[in-house]
Amino acid sequence: MDVSVVIVLILVRWTCSISEVEMVKAESDVRDRLTLESVRDSLIRQEDSIVFSLIERAKFPLNAPTYDPSYFLMPGSYGSLVELVVKQTEAVQAKAGRYENSEEHPFFPDDLPPSQVPPHKYPRVLNPAAVFVNVNKKIWDVYFNKLLPLFVAPGDDGIYASTAARDLECLQVLSRRIHYGKLVAEVKFRDEWKHYEPAIRARDKKTLMDLLTAPAVEKAVKKRVTKKASIFGQEVKVGDDSDENKGKYKVDPAVVSRFYGDWVIPLTKDVEVQYLLHRLD
Repeated sequence: MDVSVVIVLILVRWTCSISEVEMVKAESDVRDRLTLESVRDSLIRQEDSIVFSLIERAKFPLNAPTYDPSYFLMPGSYGSLVELVVKQTEAVQAKAGRYENSEEHPFFPDDLPPSQVPPHKYPRVLNPAAVFVNVNKKIWDVYFNKLLPLFVAPGDDGIYASTAARDLECLQVLSRRIHYGKLVAEVKFRDEWKHYEPAIRARDKKTLMDLLTAPAVEKAVKKRVTKKASIFGQEVKVGDDSDENKGKYKVDPAVVSRFYGDWVIPLTKDVEVQYLLHRLD
């Protein structure tokens, strides 16, 4: 082999080794910064996005044809109009690399096109088995069958495409928040692995759920989202000092609190348990 070729191969191998070392260091730095406090700070910021997305969806009435497969007559297996919007949007976002990030989860993962942008090396913080934890089917069911009838007005204004677009925004912010439970579980496992490891090896879901549950924290979360819904969603008129609009909200704060208590928090803990059961794989 030519000496110059050998030198090039050595340099390439050396450069790759340096890159691998830098990547390991970057991952170590991310793990060091990942604390329960930092994860909770992110969850608190995500509450804002969730409340605002619900407010935006509440601008439109229920608009039932958006969810009726018989209304949408385009050939193909798209189902309803909202399914079309979600599937097609996810396909475009997959090409843009959205789902290369472990914090993002598609609602229709089958047959998504590959990313067409240069790959970004996201630091590996979670156990690789985390990729198999996806509760978006449950989120879809809860959002459309439980939550939506609680906070939107009945009726039909014919603006179905915009309605579906707002639904997509709600679904994606809810999915991100609920699947953030993987990070919560990872941090708690690292902090108290001696308590978690025996339950994981025994496949003891009840003990894991008990270890993960913090009633005081859950109560504070519900109280905080109630207040945010009250502040972000109140009707405001400049120069109107009357009490006419007091107590009027774009989305009922009690509904947001119930939604968190009955579905968001339980689904997040479901994600945490599923992740922990694979943490030692």
